[in-house]
Amino acid sequence: MIFKAIRFVADAHEGHFRKGTNIPYISHLINVMKILCENQCKEEVIVAGILHDVVEDTPVTIEEVASRFDKRVAELVAGASEQVKLNKTESGDTSWRSRKKHTLEHLENSPDIDSLLVSCADKLDNAQAIKHDLLKEGDTFWSRFNAGKEDQYWYYKSLTDILLKRGLEAGNPLLSMARELEKVVAEIFPKPL
Repeated sequence: MIFKAIRFVADAHEGHFRKGTNIPYISHLINVMKILCENQCKEEVIVAGILHDVVEDTPVTIEEVASRFDKRVAELVAGASEQVKLNKTESGDTSWRSRKKHTLEHLENSPDIDSLLVSCADKLDNAQAIKHDLLKEGDTFWSRFNAGKEDQYWYYKSLTDILLKRGLEAGNPLLSMARELEKVVAEIFPKPL
């Protein structure tokens, strides 16, 4: 199922690049897969990690994910997706902060540890990419985003706090991934904003 998922997202995300770069977007999906593999996650979790953005960022629907892969993978992809984008609707509050608050609430309350693993691997790779680009570009880097440095600090600090708490409850591999996220976020934001 892993190689099928790689082929699927390579087609679905064709022509997509990481924000503000010439790096094909699939690199992020492969990095998320690598994090999950290194943490000995189950195949469904790894596959969901590969597919986690396909519903948000392409015409693919969650129903298509379920039919091409399976119901459990689709549940995990849905758990890692923003609700507004999952439903392919523009109704409701779609502001950056509102979407991020919903993500934080989901992470705090989800009973599904596998879903948290997918989200944590996603956030960890995003944080590693931010750290890399910030070292190269300095503070001008923040202009790439819809939200500035202070908002990003709030979001990543909140993510870290929640995922560490959930990791302490669940143990490894979530805890080790959350601790790695904490380390990277502290390197991005060495001083509170």
